[in-house]
Amino acid sequence: ASWDKPTAMAEAELTDFADDALKFETYEQYLDSQISPMDIYYLEDQDLARDLVELGYRGSGETLKREEFEARKKAAEEAKASKLRNAPKKLASADKDLSHFPFLHSLAEREDLVRNGKLTSIIFLRDKNSKGQEVSGYIDYAHRLKTEDFEPYFDRKKKLMPKPSDLSYYNWETQHSTSNSTPNFQVIADNEAGLLFKNKRDRKVINVDPKSLPGDNSRRIEIKTNEYAQVVIYDHVTRRKT
Repeated sequence: ASWDKPTAMAEAELTDFADDALKFETYEQYLDSQISPMDIYYLEDQDLARDLVELGYRGSGETLKREEFEARKKAAEEAKASKLRNAPKKLASADKDLSHFPFLHSLAEREDLVRNGKLTSIIFLRDKNSKGQEVSGYIDYAHRLKTEDFEPYFDRKKKLMPKPSDLSYYNWETQHSTSNSTPNFQVIADNEAGLLFKNKRDRKVINVDPKSLPGDNSRRIEIKTNEYAQVVIYDHVTRRKT
């Protein structure tokens, strides 16, 4: 057992030294870090000094070979990238006091579930645009969250409004109307039942007619607020078919 300790210590030192190598951009910089001014003085040749370090005659004597250095550097960069990818993203609504803004509060309550794909929400908004024209539209919340920074909305620096690129848009003054499918919903416009949205994940249809039931796994919530002329949220719990 007494022989194990030096070996473990040597391994730890080697690991530390290998980790130390990751601080350098290139293998040459790594070798140079182990060359002393005295080595250069006596050898008068930096390339020769590097060769001696690589062979273990200079420096710590535990020098990584170029292939090992490159492999460790690549593994460390991949681990760093993976850590960044898997780091929990801060919600756009985090740390915001929205208690006096019922609509934004409703969006904040749903943000995490919608981002994680456990819930899809279609937002119906009706209000006046910057030109004073009444517009209305159906917004795919998940799609907008993915393609826009929502922090300015939750900070009330910007107002969420329907756009011609949303699921459905209508300008009551110009009578300009558009409809677009999104990655989550297919628009079914030419239908006796009026406007329908088909969830692409579980194929369920959401009926936004207030006189009809919204459909399987869906519910319609009217938000009472002074923020807009009218706000309705259609929540749909997605259950993927197996």
